[in-house]
Amino acid sequence: MVRVLYGSSERDADLRYAVRMVVPDPFLWVEKGGRTYAVFSALEVDRARRTAHVDTVIPAEELVREERKRSDPVELLLALARRLRFRVIDVPESFPFGVAARAEKRGLRLRVRQGPFFPERQQKSDEEIGWITDALRIAEAGMECAREILQASRPDARGILRWNGEDLTSERLRGEIEAVIALRGGIAEHSIVAGGVQACDPHEQGSGPLRAGEAIVIDLFPRSQASGYFGDLSRTFVKGEPSEPLQRLYDAVAKGKQWVLGEMREGADGRALHRRLVRRFTQEGYPTERRGGRWVGFFHGTGHSLGLEIHEPPRFAAGRFRSGQVMTVEPGLYYPDIGGVRLEDLVIIEKEGVRNLTRSPEIFKIP
Repeated sequence: MVRVLYGSSERDADLRYAVRMVVPDPFLWVEKGGRTYAVFSALEVDRARRTAHVDTVIPAEELVREERKRSDPVELLLALARRLRFRVIDVPESFPFGVAARAEKRGLRLRVRQGPFFPERQQKSDEEIGWITDALRIAEAGMECAREILQASRPDARGILRWNGEDLTSERLRGEIEAVIALRGGIAEHSIVAGGVQACDPHEQGSGPLRAGEAIVIDLFPRSQASGYFGDLSRTFVKGEPSEPLQRLYDAVAKGKQWVLGEMREGADGRALHRRLVRRFTQEGYPTERRGGRWVGFFHGTGHSLGLEIHEPPRFAAGRFRSGQVMTVEPGLYYPDIGGVRLEDLVIIEKEGVRNLTRSPEIFKIP
């Protein structure tokens, strides 16, 4: 069996996993007989020889002499096929269609591999857990920045929060958070800072002024520039005193998260746990249903795995957990007449339970 990848490891998580090196331009990676090969241009080949996690680095000019053909992935792939003596290759579902079509016209046979190309990515090594933990610490620094700014803010007569002489908007708070993340070596994109009714849409980034007494959901998922691995963390804050219904909503989510964490371990069925959590919320008076054309309650997954991608297999409800899997646990409840609450920790599945990597405290009320 011969496996082939083609793309940029800056954007393709499988390639980043295969070579442990960031390359912005597309390149070829091949595995045959347990040995790995990668073909690089003159721009990258010396760096690849020092840092790429492959058995053999091959300069493109060694495979294709004609300079005008040297950047053509099909020419390179055919030349590599002649050198390594293969005619049939396995490729991922994401393999470029144009490259595949031209390669088959030139005599190669391509088989598309269904599902994960590297199933071993689903269970993290100690080294990977260390990288994920580092990314989580970056997220926690951003969350602490948010808490400090909310604590320093003051509501005006309209209830709008003011900070350093200006309205504290979602955009402004997000900018301050992401600046801290950048200083810590992280890359933050699409960070969520959503207050009031906006907090009831789980993927709403948030915009406009933040107000006292309303729930503010902050969801941070930075990527470490050093390793490429992600962290993920959500907390919900309220500046001042929440209403009684909002406090009860928060308490229900916090209690639900702790219940899930206590039930998770190797062999536990994630789908069954998710369904039980939905039922628990319903029994507490928080049903998941459609009201006025929109979903309310707990209408997203309990969690997901992450690593070189922010969402990567397995999902929480994909089946039974295995030791070494990294999983977020992020229940939420969303009712526009009350507010939205989401709390998220990041854990490692172990034989007898979970190891929680998260240190960020759960502080709801900010004085």
